[in-house]
Amino acid sequence: MTEGEGEKRYDPRDTTLRFVPRRDEITLDDDPNILRAEMSCGHAVTPQSLTAWCRSLLDQGQYKFKCPALRDETTEKCGAEWPYMEVRRMALLTQDEQSDFEETMAVLAAAEYCEVKSCPGCKSFVEREDLTNLCVQCIICTAETGKHYQFCWQCLKEWKGPGPRSDRCDNSDCKNVLLENLQKCNDIILPEAQNLQVPSLRACPTCGNVVGHDQTGCKNIICNRCQIEFCFSCLQLTPVCLETSSYFIPCSRGVAPRQTTIPSWIK
Repeated sequence: MTEGEGEKRYDPRDTTLRFVPRRDEITLDDDPNILRAEMSCGHAVTPQSLTAWCRSLLDQGQYKFKCPALRDETTEKCGAEWPYMEVRRMALLTQDEQSDFEETMAVLAAAEYCEVKSCPGCKSFVEREDLTNLCVQCIICTAETGKHYQFCWQCLKEWKGPGPRSDRCDNSDCKNVLLENLQKCNDIILPEAQNLQVPSLRACPTCGNVVGHDQTGCKNIICNRCQIEFCFSCLQLTPVCLETSSYFIPCSRGVAPRQTTIPSWIK
């Protein structure tokens, strides 16, 4: 790698890379003075554009790196998944970037495959087995103190009151902030869906992730956590919504009311 004004460049002497005289399929830049190499899917990138693209995916909560290039003469994305080892090599990630990428990927993967939080007592990570019970026992604190130590999954304080419970513990400030936000958020307008008026926040019907709509395009969005597409208006999964409606018109089922519960992700 050579450095020019802080920008990553491929070393033309690197025989392990396949250099191609094509435009960068991420930025569409075709500067003939910049070397571009071919990814395993066949699309060309520079280390700078690849790093920026993968960083943006991580910032969106996605730890799987997929090619954004459009297939020849279509509007369909390539979508090929690049292994992290390929990304690390082709993006010329620095040691700091590798550490940042790998730490972020680990956190995102843990959030997808198991529900964990930090115990307020010992700060160790605890997985909740019963998704309907907010009263969780920490085995480490229990072993260290010699008595059952339970904490509230919602307010992250030592448990007060009887259990199990699914709504709250008896700590005075125990409340579900996300649920409160869902119920108190403002309405927004979706201009391209016939000015449809909907709440500005929704909990994904598949995984419970609270997301917003950027008010552009159709009424459907893809959850950045579980990658499932659903309708922001009727809260049905997109294929179900499209059985009686379409992307840019109000739903036949109407606008779903503000949610009073957050779905649990049963994987």
